[in-house]
Amino acid sequence: MKKLGIYVHIPFCRKKCLYCGFYSKAGSTDMEQKHYIDGLLEDICAYGRRYGRSYEIDTIFIGGGTPSLPDPALIGRILESLSENFSIDTDAEITMETNPGTLTEDRLRDYRSFGINRLSIGVQSLDNRILKTLGRIHTAEEFLENFALARQAGFDNINLDLMFAVPGHTMEIWENTLDQVLELSPEHLSFYSLQIEEGTPFYRMFCDGVIREIPDELDRQMYHRAIGKLSGAGYVHYEISNAAKPGYRCRHNLKYWSMDEYLGIGSSASSYIDGVRFTEPPNPEFHINTKEDDMSEFVFTGLRKTCGIELAEFEKRFSQDFWQVYGDRKAELADFFTEGKLIEEDGRLRLSEAGIDISNAIMAVFV
Repeated sequence: MKKLGIYVHIPFCRKKCLYCGFYSKAGSTDMEQKHYIDGLLEDICAYGRRYGRSYEIDTIFIGGGTPSLPDPALIGRILESLSENFSIDTDAEITMETNPGTLTEDRLRDYRSFGINRLSIGVQSLDNRILKTLGRIHTAEEFLENFALARQAGFDNINLDLMFAVPGHTMEIWENTLDQVLELSPEHLSFYSLQIEEGTPFYRMFCDGVIREIPDELDRQMYHRAIGKLSGAGYVHYEISNAAKPGYRCRHNLKYWSMDEYLGIGSSASSYIDGVRFTEPPNPEFHINTKEDDMSEFVFTGLRKTCGIELAEFEKRFSQDFWQVYGDRKAELADFFTEGKLIEEDGRLRLSEAGIDISNAIMAVFV
């Protein structure tokens, strides 16, 4: 059977963060949450009838929103329904996103008993002033308590989300967060530069002059400082914004960067199956990729991985030599090769660490 990843979207939050551009809803009632998840269960059954006999599920990712906000029993029902309607690999990676401030010892033990074996905690910072700036509902102290409880509950595969280049951020604050996180020794770390997106409170604050963006130079210094500290602590920087201890790369997210198939269930969730890309309401889209679409996507998502793309894999997928397809763009890429920002060696094409800083410019050549 072919392998398939499943993403389940839980859009509820206690409070929407000031920077968040994802589809989510703050202030929902228990009844609203139950009604939404009842709808998810119907969708799982319908998708199971359509895809359940053709695929084996090797990754599940429950994201949000804040999936740790609803009654844990509702999360249990989702996983039970997935098991009833799909064939799930005994070694499947099952991840759930959580936020400090919503976790308790009982909840964590429930999640572990449901079969969740990978926890992703959105800590963002271990500086309380930065957490307040971001509009987070937790403190650094609450996160540290939650992390300890997660270990006690049996979670031995934990990711921590961190954010840098936040208004008011300094290198000292960022390094202090990194040092404290590394003392905890999580298996995986995701580190993202703040992006001020339209439609968010941060965007309005930026337009009104209430906040200012961190200078690009400091943003890049923070990024490279993180890579240096993580590499020195034994983590492998395997994707632009992700590093892991050996053996702990996020298998689900690798599907997105490797153009593997995945099914999204829930409002705004995206899917890519049999060359068809579609999203669920409230923003439904339906798009059948052309071969050219697939080739471009293979390149620009693959270049997010630090190992880059394998040129033989490109030819195997598309029955065309890579440079036969993109040879006419070599002139646009020449300076990137000369400066060592784009590297071709051992049958692979990849970005160097310096190339990651201008990755958008390089990837745009292939679109």
